[in-house]
Amino acid sequence: MVTVIIAFAMNILIAVAKSVAAAITGSASMVAESAHSWADAGNEVFLLIAERRGARGRDRKHPFGYGRETYIWSMFAAFGLFTVGAVVSVMHGITSLTEPEPDTNYLVGYVVLAISAVLESVSFLQSVRQANEGGQRLSMHPVRFVMRTSNTTLRAVFAEDAAALTGLAIAATGMALHEITGSAVWDAIGSILVGVLLGVIAVFLIKRNSEFLLGQSALPVAQTAILRELLDHEDVDRVTYLHVEYVGPMRYYLVAAVDIVGDLAEHDVAVMLRRIETEIEQHDSIVEAVLTLSTADEPSLTP
Repeated sequence: MVTVIIAFAMNILIAVAKSVAAAITGSASMVAESAHSWADAGNEVFLLIAERRGARGRDRKHPFGYGRETYIWSMFAAFGLFTVGAVVSVMHGITSLTEPEPDTNYLVGYVVLAISAVLESVSFLQSVRQANEGGQRLSMHPVRFVMRTSNTTLRAVFAEDAAALTGLAIAATGMALHEITGSAVWDAIGSILVGVLLGVIAVFLIKRNSEFLLGQSALPVAQTAILRELLDHEDVDRVTYLHVEYVGPMRYYLVAAVDIVGDLAEHDVAVMLRRIETEIEQHDSIVEAVLTLSTADEPSLTP
């Protein structure tokens, strides 16, 4: 949540600065960047709601908890990025191609873009630090971790901040070419490119959130770790089936077929299975565990 709060504060400051600069300069690229920052600021509100509501525990109506609600609110944020950021930027760029803006106060634009870059970097470094920590835990490259993680708010902040820094470079280039050539076409193209960039990021975020809402299997490294814990259990001889699915950020629903040690009576096996399930659910990441018995001919899974 700290990452989201920092991103929200930075985006509000940046959005105000860009809006003032857009009003002074009339730059199409600056207008696009202004829309981008306001979209990001609004999206952080959705992400804060996502983390708050998704953290609620399970109840009778929601036996897996409310973790998947995180992906719903994150989906709203991604749609906001697409409509407010991408569509507005592209439309304004196209308008500027037909009705080009006159030469303007470039210095104000450059100063605001430079300040924005510093503020965006503060937020981005926070998300990079969190991505590095997560990647190290799972022996994954930070960028790959961001793409695969179930932490949708981290992915959103990381992607939006990376897009923001790239967008600033595009806007600065568009303004510079406008100043050098005297043609406002470059500024308009910069606005369109910023919009396309935001559209690509938004589509990526929408796709990932939809995959988790539909039911996403846990990362192989997480499944391997859970399999090892099951095999290390004193009452489990073999594990022949394992399904681990995300039901929220770092929250799993586990189904496994196991062979119990010994040859117990049916009622004793039932009691033992329930006890093992309860022990598994003591882990913070396991929302619910369901165990069934393996048949004698099923091969055992290996980590």
